[in-house]
Amino acid sequence: MNEQRIISKKNLLKPENMIQLYAQGAFPMADDDGNIEWYLPEIRTIIPLDNYNIPRSLRKFMEKSNFEYKIDSKIIEVIINCSKRPKTWISEELIEAYKGLIKLGYLHSVEVYQNNELVGGLYGVTYRGAFFGESMFSKVSQASKCALVRLIEHLNKKEFVLLDVQFQTEHLRMFGAVEISFDEYTELLLRAHEKKVNFN
Repeated sequence: MNEQRIISKKNLLKPENMIQLYAQGAFPMADDDGNIEWYLPEIRTIIPLDNYNIPRSLRKFMEKSNFEYKIDSKIIEVIINCSKRPKTWISEELIEAYKGLIKLGYLHSVEVYQNNELVGGLYGVTYRGAFFGESMFSKVSQASKCALVRLIEHLNKKEFVLLDVQFQTEHLRMFGAVEISFDEYTELLLRAHEKKVNFN
């Protein structure tokens, strides 16, 4: 994990405080003891919405698959599935805090269904023209990748400016994810703040 600033204060899980921090590019993570800290990394990872990549093999898979996609139908269920792993930063307290953001219309999910069963998805927080990706899960092969494709397509359709994916991974690199400096990130963030767009 790259060098980062950590914001550690009380009462930062109130929805109005959370969205202010997200708007600055910060994001929360619970540690092993359940304490929730806010992080503001010096190096940021984004998927450029005007220069992303969808692997050819994944395009072919999506054409042939029987996946169905929905938005915001089972947000909490998506978050809970994302938290079901041996080591997770998504604590029960954080899930409760997310509910406040959902009520205010800031937290959204993209869901993947197979035979009417939720098999994959992702969630994130929006503020103006920015989408801050938080986590994804997959119960069947390729489901989370397909959810990310649908997210990218949806954000472009809605004219979003920024897709923040926090940290670089091999999974995200295949979609064109790149690391940028905090100054470059701030410029994108300011552009995103100028856009009055809605996710739904």
